[in-house]
Amino acid sequence: MPRDIHTITIPDISAFTKSLRNNLQQHDGVPGHTKLLNMVAKAAGYGNYQHLRAAKPPPVAARQNKQLETALRVFDANGIMTRWPKQTMVQALCLWAFWARLPARIDLAEKDVNAILKAGHSFGDHALLRRSLIDHRLVTRTVDGKTYRRIEQAPPPEAAMLITQVQRPS
Repeated sequence: MPRDIHTITIPDISAFTKSLRNNLQQHDGVPGHTKLLNMVAKAAGYGNYQHLRAAKPPPVAARQNKQLETALRVFDANGIMTRWPKQTMVQALCLWAFWARLPARIDLAEKDVNAILKAGHSFGDHALLRRSLIDHRLVTRTVDGKTYRRIEQAPPPEAAMLITQVQRPS
């Protein structure tokens, strides 16, 4: 059964930890999973864990996190893409890593783009990556196909997280 992701915002971390400490001190021994969830929810200002779950439905964030996790799995420890993902949404997310490798506001020849793409993947299809970058409007090219340029835009939050993780290999 997949886990739901529930986020909480803690405006005052000091008050949160004091409340959590007081709850833990009142409990004998190590609390169980459900009791601990309820303690954390109460310390964050909710009545209990069920109140927290009802207050913030997670579907969109959970779906984005799943896509990010899936996207990260196609990159190796060195930030090299090892395979092309099956899902279109994950493909689009992965392309942001290549967008970030292209220099900003500089015209590039096709061979220069190919060199950057070849250095960033190991599955042997840089042409697929190049076409996909254009199809997803991350890169433009001239009609004759000789000049490429990265389209400057702010990556969506999950793409920014992917770029950070891929550029900073573990």
